[in-house]
Amino acid sequence: MSRALVDIRILQREYLLAISRAMTAELDLHDLLRLILKLAVELVSGQAGMIALAEPGSDHLRVAAVYGIPPHLVDHFAPLVRGVPYREGREGETFPELVEQLRRVAKEAELGLNQVIRLPLSSGGVVIGLIYVFQSGNYYFVEDAPNLLRSFAEQAAIAVGNARLYQRVNQEKQRLDAILEQSADGVMILDPQLNITVFNRALSHMTGWPAAEAIGRSHDDVIQWQALKTDADLNAALAQHWPQPNAAHLYVEGEARRRRDAACPTERDTLSLGITYAPLLDANGQMTDIIANVRDLTRYREEEALQKTFISVISHELKTPVSIIKGYAGTLRRPEGRWSSDVLDESLGVIEEEADNLNGLIDNLLEASRLQAGTFTLEISDEVSLPRLAAAVARKFTTQTKEHSIAVDFPPDFPTIIGDERRLTQVLNNLVSNAIKYSPDGGRITIVGEVHPQHVTVSVCDEGIGIAARDQHRIFQKFSRVDNALSRKTEGTGLGLYLSRAIVEAHGGRIWFRGNSETEAGAPGTTFTFSLPRD
Repeated sequence: MSRALVDIRILQREYLLAISRAMTAELDLHDLLRLILKLAVELVSGQAGMIALAEPGSDHLRVAAVYGIPPHLVDHFAPLVRGVPYREGREGETFPELVEQLRRVAKEAELGLNQVIRLPLSSGGVVIGLIYVFQSGNYYFVEDAPNLLRSFAEQAAIAVGNARLYQRVNQEKQRLDAILEQSADGVMILDPQLNITVFNRALSHMTGWPAAEAIGRSHDDVIQWQALKTDADLNAALAQHWPQPNAAHLYVEGEARRRRDAACPTERDTLSLGITYAPLLDANGQMTDIIANVRDLTRYREEEALQKTFISVISHELKTPVSIIKGYAGTLRRPEGRWSSDVLDESLGVIEEEADNLNGLIDNLLEASRLQAGTFTLEISDEVSLPRLAAAVARKFTTQTKEHSIAVDFPPDFPTIIGDERRLTQVLNNLVSNAIKYSPDGGRITIVGEVHPQHVTVSVCDEGIGIAARDQHRIFQKFSRVDNALSRKTEGTGLGLYLSRAIVEAHGGRIWFRGNSETEAGAPGTTFTFSLPRD
């Protein structure tokens, strides 16, 4: 063997090693295919090239990369892939047909390509793709070009397999990241030093910490417990050698500090959190990460508090009329009693009134139950006159209070509407009743109607104590009552406004309020307004 030939073989071997290193370093499949094709063409001094890859899970090949072929001409080469299928060990039989197909394609594309080498990319005995290298004009491939490309193709197939594996891993990571980010629950991942490595959007919204600021910080910087409902927190559990082999997850619950947001100063300072910590262990049982699933229990705790308040209030509200009825009935049944007709009439009137109060309370409870069950319905009647309903409500309540004056102000052309007259009367009763309850010093209460092109509005205005800012967000919630000394002495179940909103919204309208409390700037008093569609 001549020295020149040995030198060429050494150069070829070094070139293949350099190619192998370059392909091993590249993991992006698209970039890798372009690199493989460029190197393959250069390796045998070709003019152009093409790689076709098998679709995952099928034998169908598609053109995945081209070199030296203008993009607008790529479709011309598709028949070369589909029309002359590759057959392992029988490529010599198909070679004339392959060359003929190339020349036909090259003529249509006006490219001077007339020679082709096609080799498989095989991985684990399975053909995952084909490499095509083309030559043109009077140039010819060197004699050992197929052998050079065959060695190159083996390395290329391994590189493509690795790139596809990396692509699948990367796609799975992106999918898991998206699941964590879009989860409705807060998710946080800690390293063994309890530094935060993952902090999703829900947890950011929950705690007030932007993810970019929370990641890298210590767990205790972000989760600052004010009071615990469970026996121990994460640090105490770790001090007691948690997690033990086969140990259960750690659950911690309590009140935690919420980070103040300058853009939302009305946000609460604390929140109730329930955190489940799950350790991630390696094969040696060493903890590599802690996955924390975080739930905001604030609403649950508020609901619990409302339920307790409701049970207390409803017990009192039920007991009061029952006690009055029982007292009057017991008095009238006394055998020694000789009651005049006036006393009997007055006593029976009180019994009837308290029975009506009791019936109204039970009706409210049933309505709330129907709302909860989704069986709340309206009994629609034609031409409901809101001015007439307002006047009737004003007359009714005027006889029940001496400290308040109740006025009705509707324009003469106020239209009738279609609705449930009984339930709309219930809304007005609730609003006027509240206006009286929360105006202990008396004052003027006005029921005002206004006409708009598409809807009408009715407002109930009072000169009472108003509603503090801390209570405004829950004023229409079930069992909710204003938290002040007056409300604690005032009868009520906290269902009136909840039912009023449901009735108004069932009519296709909406209800809202405005006003200040006595401790805030501006005149005290509250105006509740509801709108109803004219059609």
